[in-house]
Amino acid sequence: MGEEKERQKEKNKYSIIIPTYNERLNIALIVFLVFKHLPDIDFEIIVVDDGSPDGTQDIVKQLQLVYGENRILLRARPRKLGLGTAYIHGLKHASGNFVVIMDADLSHHPKYLPSFIKKQMETGASIVTGTRYVKGGGVHGWNLMRKLTSRGANVLAHTLLWPGVSDLTGSYRLYRKSVLEDVIASCVSKGYVFQMEMIVRASRKGYHIEEVPITFVDRVYGSSKLGGSEIVEYLKGLVYLLVTT
Repeated sequence: MGEEKERQKEKNKYSIIIPTYNERLNIALIVFLVFKHLPDIDFEIIVVDDGSPDGTQDIVKQLQLVYGENRILLRARPRKLGLGTAYIHGLKHASGNFVVIMDADLSHHPKYLPSFIKKQMETGASIVTGTRYVKGGGVHGWNLMRKLTSRGANVLAHTLLWPGVSDLTGSYRLYRKSVLEDVIASCVSKGYVFQMEMIVRASRKGYHIEEVPITFVDRVYGSSKLGGSEIVEYLKGLVYLLVTT
């Protein structure tokens, strides 16, 4: 059984899609950490940059010289066009049979990637999602109000939608590529709500979802992009999902 899993691991390839906007200070470190924690895994990193004015793309080009253009793919767009379309854009260039989506701001530590891969191989899951809300998971660097907002958003969504996963608004996930393509094609939300809609749609479609505990760390460099408008969009998205799923 162990030998069979090793053979399967050798056949799998993981496309790691990282959307960026003004992540010049973070992107080199996250790439280094991915390579550090996946030494024996076949993977590529697809950076989808939305026209960052801070020189993020220049840093990615330097990383290509170090790691190779076949391992680091820069797939830039001219301006900010939204998270959902960034994943769709990255998917078009993904050559792996599995896709990881993660943030560039170091809130999603690459040290958890082996756990995602192991969980998928052990269970045969179509989706493995990181969760802050089970034993072993948590949040570091948030003030009380941010924690209450996030927890409240999850509780409200669970009460209304019954999605079958503990962390709806998390965005650190491993998908079978074919499953992600199917789920993403049925999503209409943008921004903060998008991750929630993806996991709710996947659950409604009957896909096998597993969870891995993670500690979410508030961004190391730069400023958070979550504001009042995102919270309003979240509430509107919740109502939409309640009506349409």
